[in-house]
Amino acid sequence: MSWLLNTEKATEQFGARLVDVLEGSGIVFLKGDLGAGKTTLCRGVLRALGYTGAVKSPTFTLVEPYELPGYAVYHFDLYRLSDPDELNYLGVDEYFTSQALCLIEWSEKGLGLLPKPDLEIEMRVIGDSSRRLFVQSGSDKGERALARLPT
Repeated sequence: MSWLLNTEKATEQFGARLVDVLEGSGIVFLKGDLGAGKTTLCRGVLRALGYTGAVKSPTFTLVEPYELPGYAVYHFDLYRLSDPDELNYLGVDEYFTSQALCLIEWSEKGLGLLPKPDLEIEMRVIGDSSRRLFVQSGSDKGERALARLPT
């Protein structure tokens, strides 16, 4: 399925919808070129959960944890990963629990060590400010979530 989002606000709102359709937990792979809006979408997820601080891509730390009332969100950015085995040094397995929401930018850099995603979102820039999102499921939970996303 795909969606056209014409503003940054629309991208954040789409992220907020993900919280509801995934029921606050799951694994989401985010793909797209630099500037495609992956971190903006993550900001929408976090705002929907009540987080009011700055949301930046954890390019140098690889993962930014957000412990929110009733939620554990882990925002990964694997852009600088040179080898998927580097994830082992992070203790990456500890993040992927049934109660956590894991948002993973540049997931293709961790293939082979990352669990299967519930949703995979590819973001493409269209013109100056629009984004086309292509969303596919990778699990039964993802299928249910995709069915609940408004068209």
